[in-house]
Amino acid sequence: MSMEDAQKVPDVVEDVYEGRATGVEVEDPGQEENLIQRPWNPEQIRVSTRSFSLRNILDLIDEKSLELAPDFQRGLVWRPDQKSLLVESLLLQIPLPAFYFAEDSDSAFRVVDGLQRLSTLHAFVRGASHGFTLTGLDHLHDLQGARFADLPVPFQRRINNTQLIVNVIDPSTPREVTYEIFKRINTGGTPLNAQEIRHCMSRPRSRDILKRMTHTEAFDTATGGRLKGHIRMNDREMALRFSAFWLRGLDAYHAHPVMETFLMETTELLDDPKEVPDDRVAELEAAFEQAMVNARLVFGEHAFRKWPRGAEWRSPINRALFETWSIALAGHGADDLSRRRTDIVRSARDRMTEDIAYLESITSSTADRRRVDYRFTAAAEDAEAGR
Repeated sequence: MSMEDAQKVPDVVEDVYEGRATGVEVEDPGQEENLIQRPWNPEQIRVSTRSFSLRNILDLIDEKSLELAPDFQRGLVWRPDQKSLLVESLLLQIPLPAFYFAEDSDSAFRVVDGLQRLSTLHAFVRGASHGFTLTGLDHLHDLQGARFADLPVPFQRRINNTQLIVNVIDPSTPREVTYEIFKRINTGGTPLNAQEIRHCMSRPRSRDILKRMTHTEAFDTATGGRLKGHIRMNDREMALRFSAFWLRGLDAYHAHPVMETFLMETTELLDDPKEVPDDRVAELEAAFEQAMVNARLVFGEHAFRKWPRGAEWRSPINRALFETWSIALAGHGADDLSRRRTDIVRSARDRMTEDIAYLESITSSTADRRRVDYRFTAAAEDAEAGR
C-alpha cells in the first residue's frame, strides 16, 4: 500500500469485552434521531410497583409465565462467590434492589432488569442437581458448602418468603418506550448493548430464527469462527441486519432511518407468524446461508472485513460490510461468482482504498440514511463486476 493510500484508510478498531477482543470492529452509528417523540407523553409510560414473594416469582418462571431470555450468555456468568453472596443477602434479610418486568398482553412477564439475580436464585432454589453450593460467604460461615435442601427449614422459608419489589411496565406502554426504559435502567456491571436488549424483549420465535441462522457451518466459515456463540450477541445482530434488509428493503429504512428502530421492528415481525410465515422464514434462512457460502467463496478469510489494496492482515468483522455484502451476494449462483471472483475482489478493494465516501459509509455515522444508501449501492455494483 502506498503512503497516499495508507493515509486514506481509517484506523480499524476492534471491540473489546472484559479484556478480550470480540472479532468485531467498533461501530460509530452517529447521532440517530430519537426513537420516540420528545417530550414524552406521560400517559405513554405506565409503570406500576408490585410486591412478589420469591416463591411466587420462581413459580412464574417454572410455569413459563416469566421469561428469563434463554441463550443470553453474558447475563449468566456470575462467579460462584457472587451467587453465594446474593443468597446470603436474602438469609440476612438485606433488601434487594427493585426489579423491572415488562408485562405482555397475555399477562406473561419478561425480565427487563434483574436477569442475573433471578437466574441465580432460581438455580439455587430449584436448579438441576439441587442447585449450586454456597461458597465464599462473608458472615454465615456455618453454611459453607450447603445447597438449598441442606439449609435449616427456617432459612428455606425465609428465602421463599422474601418479598421482592418489582416495577412492572404495563403492556399498553409503546414498544419503543419500553425499549428506552430498558436502555436506561439495566444495572449490570456492563450495560446491555442494543442486541442484548432486543433479545431480552423478544419472543422465542425470533430468537430461534436468529439462532438457526447463526448456528450453521456456512456462517462459521464465512466469519472465520469469530462470531460463534458471541458473548455480546453480535452474531444474532448480524443475522438480524440481514433479515431486516432482505425482508423489508431500503425503502422501509428510508421511512424511518433509525437503525435501532429498524432492527427492533424487524424483531417484532419475525416474532409474528402472520407477518413472516414459516415458508418465508425458510426462504430467509436459505438466502442467508447462500450469502455466507458466497461471501467465503469470493472474499475468503477477508469476508465482511476491510481489505484495502496492499493490506493482507485480517481486520475484524465490520457490521456495515456484513449487512451490505450479505445482501449483495445472496441472489448469486456459485458458478457465476467463481468466474468473476477476481474482478469482484479487485473492484471492492479498489473502493476500500480510493473511495473516501465509501470508507466513511462503513466507518462513521453508519446509520445515516445517505451512507446506508451509498454502501448498499456500492456493494451491489461491485458484486456485478466482471459481467
